[in-house]
Amino acid sequence: MAEILLSLTIIGVVAAITLPSLTGNINERTWNTQRKALYARFSQAIPLMDSINGYGTVVEATSSASAIDTAAETFITGGLSKVMKINNICDSDHLEDCGVASRITTLQASQINVPKTMGELNDQMAISLSDSYNNYSLYDTKAAAFETANGESVILYYNPKCVGSLAETSEGYGGFRISPKICANFVYDLNGNKGPNTVGKDIGFITALYPSDVKVVAPYPAPRRLDDTYNQPEAVKACTAYDTEYRLPNIDELASMYINKNLLIDSSSSSAPTIWSTTNISSTKVWGMSISSGLTDDYEKETYSYYAWCVKR
Repeated sequence: MAEILLSLTIIGVVAAITLPSLTGNINERTWNTQRKALYARFSQAIPLMDSINGYGTVVEATSSASAIDTAAETFITGGLSKVMKINNICDSDHLEDCGVASRITTLQASQINVPKTMGELNDQMAISLSDSYNNYSLYDTKAAAFETANGESVILYYNPKCVGSLAETSEGYGGFRISPKICANFVYDLNGNKGPNTVGKDIGFITALYPSDVKVVAPYPAPRRLDDTYNQPEAVKACTAYDTEYRLPNIDELASMYINKNLLIDSSSSSAPTIWSTTNISSTKVWGMSISSGLTDDYEKETYSYYAWCVKR
């Protein structure tokens, strides 16, 4: 009897040590499979839409009239629901009715409230800006949410005025801000508000850029950014060395990381690190982007040293 009890005790101790790790690994594999399937559905559906910009009405409030903002909801009801199955739609005041949690744990393990407008997601997406790189004005549209047929909860942040492809606005290379080129951004939760409600686990994002020749991307950033000692070819190698599943993002994936920066980095940080991309401009130049401001510019591959932030596809 004593030997049996000892054996059971040992088994119990081993189980207590290994079970959380096994459960975590199972969850990670499940989330990874769901994430890829969700991205596949979005990347197939969105290009089937007749148009990706111009949905809804957006009128700013005046002294004699209230604001009108139906853009995000109309994008879902009038566009997205025509090309993919959607079970439920919720406005910005009732996101929780679509299974959206009230709080999110960011990639850096800080807690934030779920953004309810484009400006709360990223303040650079709701401003008027005039500088040497770009002139644009974006309205702080309200978010909307929906549930997919597979049970994912998705929040939409929508820019009805999105313009231009990368090629159309590169102005002989020179810099520009990526903000006006971001049309729709989706923050998804693979299991609703059940938890852990954490970026990099059950929460991620998908971004659609450019109203014509739409690009749909869903970068899965590494938990930490590598340092700024790499030229671009070295940054490419650093990502592979970091983990064979990771690579350097292209410029559209960097744009997705930029609009979702508050889900990734400390929003109170004043730094604006430039991140390398893999999108070539010429044999010697490549695009890089400030993850904080969305300022995009051309850089000599071999000359400059900037940060590498690796992603999975």
